[in-house]
Amino acid sequence: MKKILSVIACFLASAAVVFGLPVLLKQVTASAHAEVTDTVSGILEQNVTRVESTPHEINKLYSNGQLVGVLTDKSKLTDFLKDTYNTYYKNDFPNSSCQLGKDVYVASEQSYFTYEDIDSQLFQYLTDNELFTVKATGVEFSDSNGVYAEIYVQNEQIYEDAMQEYLKLFIDADELATLSSGQQTAELKTYGSRAVGISIDQTITTKEAYASPSEIKTTQNQVLEYLEYGDNTEKSYYTVEKYDTVAGVGAKNNGLSATQVMNINKDKISSTDQVLSEGEQLCVTYFNSPIDVVVNRETMKKESIDYETVYEEDSSLREGTSEQTTAGVNGSRNALYTEKWINGVLRTGSLESSVDTLQPVNAVIKVGTMVLPSVGTGTFRWPVDNPVITCRWGCYYGHRAIDVQNSYDHYGNIYAADNGTIEVNSYNSVNGNYVIINHNNGYETYYGHMNVPSPLAVGTVVEKGDVIGQLGMTGAATGPHTHFFIMYNGERHDPCDGFLDCTGHDG
Repeated sequence: MKKILSVIACFLASAAVVFGLPVLLKQVTASAHAEVTDTVSGILEQNVTRVESTPHEINKLYSNGQLVGVLTDKSKLTDFLKDTYNTYYKNDFPNSSCQLGKDVYVASEQSYFTYEDIDSQLFQYLTDNELFTVKATGVEFSDSNGVYAEIYVQNEQIYEDAMQEYLKLFIDADELATLSSGQQTAELKTYGSRAVGISIDQTITTKEAYASPSEIKTTQNQVLEYLEYGDNTEKSYYTVEKYDTVAGVGAKNNGLSATQVMNINKDKISSTDQVLSEGEQLCVTYFNSPIDVVVNRETMKKESIDYETVYEEDSSLREGTSEQTTAGVNGSRNALYTEKWINGVLRTGSLESSVDTLQPVNAVIKVGTMVLPSVGTGTFRWPVDNPVITCRWGCYYGHRAIDVQNSYDHYGNIYAADNGTIEVNSYNSVNGNYVIINHNNGYETYYGHMNVPSPLAVGTVVEKGDVIGQLGMTGAATGPHTHFFIMYNGERHDPCDGFLDCTGHDG
């Protein structure tokens, strides 16, 4: 009997080990995980429905590094993203697809917990916060230091079309088409200019990318605006006044050329000669593009060859008197320049070649001594080399002079337009450092905005072509030039009115 009882006791003990121990372990495991559950929290409330005895894979949805919740069925996410694209983005972004936002992701891990199903709430959270990206085209701008800017466009064609429009602001459409096809533009046979090359200093690459819909530029105008100004959206505007011209607006605002004013207001101005309406608002902030468009050009100009004055002693003339026996006549030449324009602004230029077309005739003056006379010849030369007129007589109300730049050396020399005597060497708040030369024949010439005061003292006798100072922008000037006009018997005259040949010298 005792043996039978012993056997029964051993059987019961074995059964307790086989059936009771797993239950006990499960309770211990559940208790341990229950403690962990209290420390786990997401953006959305989500309860644990069951604790398993063995771990299984769960999928956690994160946004900006913060847990949103646990997906019950990850496969539903794919269908949800397809439905979201078709509902919200298909019309604006055809032939595309939808993915989670840039900082939204799903992470898989092993867990003992089973969570309640809140997939619909998770999807609603994504929708309410627009945590999606759409397939687009990424455009990267890089230089030797690497990628410095990136934009997203609806498709590559929109970017290409916008780039073509941007390039046409700096080069003729036909020239662009010719150069883009690998051909050369026609050689110059007469005066004018032609583009011989166009390039972008930076490297631009395109690739497939996913971006937030709000980041994607969907129109050509949006892309063009970026190519013009990058992320700089602040612009300055000018209100047109009575008598303003396109060139005059530019002259009064940062020294812009008429072409520049036209380009940055292409929605309002189609010609540099367009009549402006008083009160009209014009943008006067020039392009601040993330890229540099370089156009290499050849320009042929007709240039004057200044005649020289030859002085011959004549004993029949008393000392200090003179007599002109031969009138000087300027010659001319065809000059070919190579120029480099960056974003529509002339940066460098140099003389490539020239052909004389008319030899000058030297003036001959007989003098009683070898001292150069202080009396002018009555004919005038340009006050600068490579002259370009940035603002003509009357280009804005009250402008009674011409503003002249040296197109290749913005701070170059200013020359005496004829023989004479320095009559005034002074400064005022409007024209800055200025000089007046009295040519002792009824004529006087005026030179304003010199970079520094002229080194020539009042009373100094100068010869036509002598350096009297340097170009500058002192006084009320927005760019380096000289404010130049001619007076005869005290009356002011436009230098382009019979004194200088201003044809082809507009900026």
